[in-house]
Amino acid sequence: MKFGTKVIHAGLEYDSKTGAIMTPIYQTSTYVQSEVGKHKGYAYSRTLNPTRDALEKNLAAIENGKYGACFASGMAAIDCVIKMLEPGDEVISSADLYGGSYRLFTTIFEQYGIKFHFVSMNDTSEIEAVINEKTKLIWVETPTNPMMNIIDINAVSKISKDNNCILAVDNTFATPYLQNPLDLGADIVMHSATKYLGGHSDVVMGALVCSNEDLAKEIYRIQNSCGAVCGPQDAFLVLRGIKTLHLRMQRHSENGKVVAHFLKNHPKVDGIYWPGFETHPNHDIAKKQMKGFGGMVSFSLKGNKLEDALDVVKKVKIFALAESLGGVESLIGHPVTMTHGAIPKEEREKTGVVDSLIRLSVGVEDVEDLIADLEQALN
Repeated sequence: MKFGTKVIHAGLEYDSKTGAIMTPIYQTSTYVQSEVGKHKGYAYSRTLNPTRDALEKNLAAIENGKYGACFASGMAAIDCVIKMLEPGDEVISSADLYGGSYRLFTTIFEQYGIKFHFVSMNDTSEIEAVINEKTKLIWVETPTNPMMNIIDINAVSKISKDNNCILAVDNTFATPYLQNPLDLGADIVMHSATKYLGGHSDVVMGALVCSNEDLAKEIYRIQNSCGAVCGPQDAFLVLRGIKTLHLRMQRHSENGKVVAHFLKNHPKVDGIYWPGFETHPNHDIAKKQMKGFGGMVSFSLKGNKLEDALDVVKKVKIFALAESLGGVESLIGHPVTMTHGAIPKEEREKTGVVDSLIRLSVGVEDVEDLIADLEQALN
């Protein structure tokens, strides 16, 4: 089954009672049992809900995995992965990553005795320099947020397997349409389903997908025990969003390319970060492991003045100044004061997150209007 068919049909069944083509929203907390312990597969909605169950199966299918698990947010999904570890364990993470992930790692889990190493993974030798017998997890974003760095998933997978640790990949920016980390050797794929999977800026959700049965059992144990699950309405919205994922990602990628080339040639732009450029670090790896380069673009301004960046994000009219990404509408953000404010300044700047950096989530509008909007804001 090809991807465009999978997103619409995989893991889904028509409602047997009514023939409804859309998965019903099972807005229920509990289920009647005919006898003690005898039911139709559902006992309590924290453990399993039919709407969430359909979404989890669909997500597993489009990521070429076997098991899916949905959570109340992307952070809840990451939280589940880290809860597989024990005090004394160590994690190697990409240095350039979402500020919320950094905050979770350093302000929550470090106090429970888990040690985190943040390294540039553009060159896998930096992973090999810190990996040791205590390393239990390698956490990868690719493309990274917000510098769009590309990490060779297959190469990192070989390192993780040689050292008997789990490789988890945050696939939020690429989506299953552009990249399938499990096929490249990852053990777990994480999504902030809030973003491209939902696609309409109307839901908050996270998801994990894997193929290993033992990992899946541990994920479901933590999901059920901690209870950070999504509701059926949210599951319905993401199921609806996924049905057009392939169409939206085509347009996001097309528009992203046009916007990136416009910014590259603009006299006020200093740095431009989009993996489709041949000059982008690890561009060849992006071509190999991705089917396209997506709609996320970051750029910095000449002079690197904070006030210049704040002026640009204030002047746009079509791009909306907001956190998040991946919706049909174009968004503009300032990582230093928004998504990456939790990361200390000296750590941010090591990875290129400077005061004038601006991040774009290029939407599916007519690209000529987006270019005109950026041009008037920059000028």
